[in-house]
Amino acid sequence: LLRMGRLPEAWIAPPPVRELRELVRHRAKLVALRSSMKCQVHAVLAGAGVPVVMTDLFGVGGQSLLGRVTLTPACRARIDSARRVIACLDREIELVTTVAGDRLRGHPGYVAIQAISGVGPVLAAVFVAEIGEVTRFGRAAQLASWAGLTPKHHESDTTIYRGRITKQGSKLVRWAAVEAVQRTGTHSRLGQLRDHIGERRGRNIGVVAAARELMELVFYGMRDGHIRCLTRTAA
Repeated sequence: LLRMGRLPEAWIAPPPVRELRELVRHRAKLVALRSSMKCQVHAVLAGAGVPVVMTDLFGVGGQSLLGRVTLTPACRARIDSARRVIACLDREIELVTTVAGDRLRGHPGYVAIQAISGVGPVLAAVFVAEIGEVTRFGRAAQLASWAGLTPKHHESDTTIYRGRITKQGSKLVRWAAVEAVQRTGTHSRLGQLRDHIGERRGRNIGVVAAARELMELVFYGMRDGHIRCLTRTAA
């Protein structure tokens, strides 16, 4: 099989890409730790019967509530400890984000894909680091398939059935694509696609379809240094 060329070639990322991946993945782990600590704070307040009326408990209003609410000594100790850990994680996340951004400064693909609605510096760094050399994919659809955003395909003599997405490939890229689509507004091309399909087939299917479209835009942005369809729309 190998002599016949039927096995795909493995792509080994060069050292700069591996280093960038380490930074991006480290940041993701720090964010997960911070989310866990925030969940613990919510759990302590819920156990103490303290209502949380604001959408962001860790914004200005939420921090004021956490500072003045009356709690038992044990609950107060847990809340204060969690807030100190969260503040420390905030600093570390910001530092790692800055380091990764400095490494990508001037990268044409990194700059180009931030023109996609919902994709900011952090998600753009995830795409560039995890995808690496985008030209190893012959077509945009191959990148979407590698990210696990294409449906499973079952075929018989008379029937073709497409099931759930494969969820193969990079979990971080798939998360970034879905996160970007969730963020984008209804005015954008991706937001309209998400909502249009979501109305007919359900929100989750709409999000996945839009995420698949987003990966195609990422492919062209990283390959060409610009995204022509977005340029035409802006013009």
